[in-house]
Amino acid sequence: MYYHDSRLQYPVTVDKPDPVYATMLQQAIGGVEGEIRVCMQYFFQAWGNRAPTTKYRDMLLHTATEEIGHIEMLATAVALNLDKAPTSLQEEGAADGIVGAVMGGGNGRHAIEGMIHKNLLSAGLAAMPVDSDGVPFNMSHIYASGNIAADMYANVAAESTGRVLAVRLFNAAHDDGMKKMLHYMIARDTMHQQQWLAVLEELGGQEGTLPIPNSFPQEQEDQENNYNFYATAVDGSVPEGRWTSGSTLDGKGEFTVFQNKPLGEKPVLGPARADSGAETQQIG
Repeated sequence: MYYHDSRLQYPVTVDKPDPVYATMLQQAIGGVEGEIRVCMQYFFQAWGNRAPTTKYRDMLLHTATEEIGHIEMLATAVALNLDKAPTSLQEEGAADGIVGAVMGGGNGRHAIEGMIHKNLLSAGLAAMPVDSDGVPFNMSHIYASGNIAADMYANVAAESTGRVLAVRLFNAAHDDGMKKMLHYMIARDTMHQQQWLAVLEELGGQEGTLPIPNSFPQEQEDQENNYNFYATAVDGSVPEGRWTSGSTLDGKGEFTVFQNKPLGEKPVLGPARADSGAETQQIG
């Protein structure tokens, strides 16, 4: 059961509405790096958590619910940027994102109208669950494996790419209210990265969690290929690094280099069966 408070999690103000920036903010809502993605990812990880203790499930639910607040903040920011946008911006295409269209012989006004028409026609100048290209969020990149360690690594990646996006949006912002909102969201991404890494440390860190899943007996895997770096350059060169020599990060082996070569034979398939529907092709 969930409760809500009608007040925003953090203040959202826009002094100079910018429809182009509203389109950019859509990526933080419905993009692959966006807030809907992490919100749904944490919810489904929580709902499927089967650990002996419920603390990870509970923690995930807290953070997933926090992310709903972030979606609301961004949706409010999109609406405010679309509301009463200055006519000069719409007609002259002065924003950096429109210059290319004008220089290419296009019309700045048409370029901006093309960017926001979906928000106008389908949402009445409001945010939508889409990315900056107008592609609907479709849940195809929600990672909830049922393995707590795997999920935590996925979460670190999600928060890292999300923070990259938030920083880029911060750097692109010209409005002080947008910068203030984003400096808060960047801070929360910092915390969430640390949060998921803290879970991994609590689970035993790299030696305690890797390889994932750690329930599979490693003596049953190919002992000659489980810690080899496969070098595939035609000239035999190897990009030397931490991954080519020394103890592995899980403490269970040694990194080695394998100059890639076929370990099997050329596959030869038998003729197609008469009932397979395959057609015989004539050559020549």
